[in-house]
Amino acid sequence: MGHREDLLDGAVRCIYEKGYGRTTARDIVAASGTNLGSIGYHYGSTEALLNAALEKALEDWGMQLANALLSTDADGLSQRERFEAYWSGVIASISTHRPAFMASFDAFVQAEHAPAVRAMIAEGLQGARDLWASVFHGIDAAAEPQKAFQVGSLYQALISGVLVQWMIDPANAPTGHDLAEALRLVAGSL
Repeated sequence: MGHREDLLDGAVRCIYEKGYGRTTARDIVAASGTNLGSIGYHYGSTEALLNAALEKALEDWGMQLANALLSTDADGLSQRERFEAYWSGVIASISTHRPAFMASFDAFVQAEHAPAVRAMIAEGLQGARDLWASVFHGIDAAAEPQKAFQVGSLYQALISGVLVQWMIDPANAPTGHDLAEALRLVAGSL
């Protein structure tokens, strides 16, 4: 690997360990084994490097969630059982991928003051909405954009809320079974 890749990997590690807002250029240099001049040469600024690292961290997190979703064996499972299995898998991954989840929350705070970060997250949210709608309900976002947006937004809201609960109060956070049962109860009352 060259300095550019070393810097990016070091910045991702720093974001996981310290968060986006608390990572300094010196932290990145120490983590990457490079020098301060390399940041400017390869990325233009520490902020640009941190944004690239944040994008990589969020992509990695998104891939972890997508893999959990796509690895849920749907053969022979009802939609409810599949939903429960998926959410159980996501919840199980929270403890092993906690730094990635925390980095994503840090990114949401940074988005308020960094238009590039906001745009990156918005683009990722749209991709996630399309994925949820497609995998869970077979909705093609290109053919049915409004339907995909609505269904995908519900799943995106659910993942955000579940993550907050598990990150803050895991002893009282819902399980995959709890979520499936709650959805059944809510859908039955509509």
